[in-house]
Amino acid sequence: MAKFKLLTDLQESYTELRYKTSWPTKGQLIKSAIIVLIASIIIALVIFVIDQVIDALMHFIYGLGR
Repeated sequence: MAKFKLLTDLQESYTELRYKTSWPTKGQLIKSAIIVLIASIIIALVIFVIDQVIDALMHFIYGLGR
Protein backbone atom coordinates (compact mmCIF):
# COMPACT_ATOMS: atom_id res chain seq x y z
CA MET A 1 0.00 0.00 0.00
CA ALA A 2 2.74 2.49 0.97
CA LYS A 3 4.57 1.65 -2.27
CA PHE A 4 1.60 2.77 -4.36
CA LYS A 5 1.26 5.99 -2.33
CA LEU A 6 4.95 6.74 -2.89
CA LEU A 7 4.60 6.19 -6.64
CA THR A 8 1.48 8.36 -6.74
CA ASP A 9 3.26 11.13 -4.81
CA LEU A 10 6.25 10.98 -7.14
CA GLN A 11 4.01 11.15 -10.19
CA GLU A 12 2.09 14.12 -8.79
CA SER A 13 5.33 15.89 -7.90
CA TYR A 14 6.68 15.37 -11.41
CA THR A 15 3.45 16.61 -12.97
CA GLU A 16 3.43 19.71 -10.80
CA LEU A 17 7.08 20.50 -11.53
CA ARG A 18 6.63 19.88 -15.23
CA TYR A 19 3.35 21.65 -15.93
CA LYS A 20 2.42 23.95 -13.05
CA THR A 21 5.73 25.51 -12.05
CA SER A 22 6.89 28.68 -13.76
CA TRP A 23 10.63 28.48 -14.31
CA PRO A 24 12.75 31.63 -14.71
CA THR A 25 14.18 32.48 -18.08
CA LYS A 26 17.93 32.37 -18.64
CA GLY A 27 18.10 36.16 -18.41
CA GLN A 28 16.19 36.25 -15.14
CA LEU A 29 18.42 33.53 -13.73
CA ILE A 30 21.59 35.39 -14.69
CA LYS A 31 20.31 38.65 -13.18
CA SER A 32 19.37 36.89 -9.95
CA ALA A 33 22.76 35.17 -9.78
CA ILE A 34 24.57 38.49 -10.27
CA ILE A 35 22.49 40.13 -7.53
CA VAL A 36 23.31 37.27 -5.14
CA LEU A 37 27.00 37.49 -6.05
CA ILE A 38 27.13 41.24 -5.43
CA ALA A 39 25.22 40.95 -2.15
CA SER A 40 27.58 38.17 -1.01
CA ILE A 41 30.63 40.27 -1.79
CA ILE A 42 29.20 43.28 0.06
CA ILE A 43 28.33 41.19 3.12
CA ALA A 44 31.80 39.59 3.08
CA LEU A 45 33.42 43.04 2.94
CA VAL A 46 31.28 44.31 5.82
CA ILE A 47 32.22 41.30 7.94
CA PHE A 48 35.89 41.76 7.02
CA VAL A 49 35.84 45.44 8.04
CA ILE A 50 34.06 44.65 11.33
CA ASP A 51 36.63 41.90 12.03
CA GLN A 52 39.51 44.27 11.36
CA VAL A 53 38.03 46.96 13.62
CA ILE A 54 37.47 44.50 16.47
CA ASP A 55 40.99 43.10 16.01
CA ALA A 56 42.52 46.59 16.17
CA LEU A 57 40.38 47.42 19.20
CA MET A 58 41.48 44.24 21.02
CA HIS A 59 45.14 44.94 20.24
CA PHE A 60 44.69 48.48 21.57
CA ILE A 61 42.95 47.33 24.76
CA TYR A 62 45.36 44.52 25.55
CA GLY A 63 48.36 46.61 24.45
CA LEU A 64 47.66 49.14 27.21
CA GLY A 65 48.37 46.60 29.94
CA ARG A 66 52.03 46.16 28.97
